[in-house]
Amino acid sequence: MHITIIAIGKLKEKYLRDGINEYLKRLQSYAKVEIIELADEKEPYNASAAEEEQIKIKEGERIKAKIKPDSYLIALAIEGKQFTSPALAQKLDFLASSGNSHLTFIIGGSLGLSDEILKSADLLLSFSELTFPHQLMRLILLEQIYRSFRIIKGEPYHK
Repeated sequence: MHITIIAIGKLKEKYLRDGINEYLKRLQSYAKVEIIELADEKEPYNASAAEEEQIKIKEGERIKAKIKPDSYLIALAIEGKQFTSPALAQKLDFLASSGNSHLTFIIGGSLGLSDEILKSADLLLSFSELTFPHQLMRLILLEQIYRSFRIIKGEPYHK
């Protein structure tokens, strides 16, 4: 399986980079994982709703340019479907067995994703109703993908 993570914003924190690299290393035996990091738009202080929408549109255009047409698109969105870890593993296993060998996860910037990206997604996925920093979501997503593969393979993983 090939997994692409398209993420808006650069990682600055060393502890996040270290955690992400650890999960990328762990995932090597299960899937080819690629992270595409895209620049975020500068948000003016006290941006209007219209300005925020334009920022999401510009970021969405950069995201769209990186999506491979044969990929199953999963957008992380607070309004998306929530799964338990076993249910997410079951979903990923089902997708793989249904011929979806390339999954693309999209993590938007601090304002979220554009309507165009949300509408083009095959699945909207939410990890919680809480808001998380988009940089931290990369680490959380990779950990859950790794956990899913361990569950699929019947391998032990701490609870």
